[in-house]
Amino acid sequence: QVLLVESGGRLEQAGGSLRLSCAASGSSLSSYAMGWFRQAPGKAREFVAAINWNGDSTYYADSVKGRFAISRDNAKNTVYLQMNSLKPEDTAVYYCAADPASGLRVEVPEYDYWGQGTQVTVSS
Repeated sequence: QVLLVESGGRLEQAGGSLRLSCAASGSSLSSYAMGWFRQAPGKAREFVAAINWNGDSTYYADSVKGRFAISRDNAKNTVYLQMNSLKPEDTAVYYCAADPASGLRVEVPEYDYWGQGTQVTVSS
């Protein structure tokens, strides 16, 4: 089994930056595809960013391209989401996800494991 725990979410002003972390336990993530998703109240969970097993391929939602960056440190069993130029519409609970398949995955049903989420709030 894989356990994922997100951290780093907080209140931040528009234009500011945050870095979210996703720490894994129970299994090595060295061969897993990883992703970040977010969900605002009353809305469906949406894709944010994905990274393949060794970090040489990434993919981003159009809404965050040029502002967010996903990265991973397999030696630390951790995945990160650097969030710059934050906007109020970035406010949501952010979730980390993992799948044993090593290629990029961008849909919720494609992931086998999920964290509990961390709240990000951006003030206008």
